[in-house]
Amino acid sequence: MDRAPGLSARAKLTLSYAGFLMLAGALLLAAVWVFLLRYVPERALIVSADTPTHGVFPVRSNLLRIFAPRAAAVLALLLAFGLLGGWILAGRMLAPLTRITDAARLATNGTLSHRVRLPGRKDEFRELADAFDTMLARLEAHVSEQKRFAANASHELRTPLAISKALLDVARTDPDRDIQEIIDRLHAVNARAIDLTEALLLLSRAEQRSFTREPVDLSLLAEEVTETLLPLAEKHGVTVETGGEVAPATGSQALLLQLTMNLVHNAIVHNLPEQGTVWVTTGIRPETVLLTVENTGDRLAPEQVSTLTEPFRRGTERVHTDHAGVGLGLAIVRSITIAHEGTLTLTPRATGGLRVTVELPRER
Repeated sequence: MDRAPGLSARAKLTLSYAGFLMLAGALLLAAVWVFLLRYVPERALIVSADTPTHGVFPVRSNLLRIFAPRAAAVLALLLAFGLLGGWILAGRMLAPLTRITDAARLATNGTLSHRVRLPGRKDEFRELADAFDTMLARLEAHVSEQKRFAANASHELRTPLAISKALLDVARTDPDRDIQEIIDRLHAVNARAIDLTEALLLLSRAEQRSFTREPVDLSLLAEEVTETLLPLAEKHGVTVETGGEVAPATGSQALLLQLTMNLVHNAIVHNLPEQGTVWVTTGIRPETVLLTVENTGDRLAPEQVSTLTEPFRRGTERVHTDHAGVGLGLAIVRSITIAHEGTLTLTPRATGGLRVTVELPRER
């Protein structure tokens, strides 16, 4: 934004210091006049010869004639001292602000790795610098995540297009090839591309928080999702158990339904080859409500669990199933949870499998 030129903050502080110093000097000289010179007689005293006298009796006019130039010199000295000292003090006071400004300029130019790292004890400038460093760190992490997400999304979207192009080339160059087989494969590839696009749109919607909040009962969502995914669970030989308390939350029913759907779907698909189990429970706390989805399965390392919510993170077992997904299931769950000001916790089970807990603010 273009602004009219004016005095810098350092110049304003300097003038303020000098002005206060001049005011203090003027008040001091005024005090001298009020409490000292006013009691000095204006004329010389006439003393009788028999009255004992000691010393000199000054006259106010003489004192003023002597005092005024020296008072003016003192004020001039105070002005010079105030300007010089104020300039130095203002520079020292504003030095941390200069460092923060330099860091902000670097961030504006795209350099997010720079930090202020202001030394010294905690004061207002130190708090500002620490808050700015924290903001830069989060912004750098967010930008890195967005770049990684864009690269992964480009790769994921390019793959079905490349496959479709290859299938079409085969159909064009090999007239004897089974056309129905090519059509079936193109249909599957196209369906996967559509699923990926819809998942990306849903993820974007959750991150932008562009939804209307309304009362939502997580226990009803759990029951609805369980009934919807029951055929999938039967196909995989997985038993789904649902229970818990009424869990009233506030948010988007569509997004929270998608969150529950993703969690239960993942728990069914990534389970034991046979006789697996999924537990879907809801709970209530004084300030929050809980949705927990727990499943049996292979043992997971803690470092592996910590990466499951990253976009396009799929294990090898996911890729080779008929419900491999697009690698955005838990990423969408995380975004929806954050958009609803909740917390998402992933914990590996000691006997194998995963426990996912979503904690959301309770409806008021």
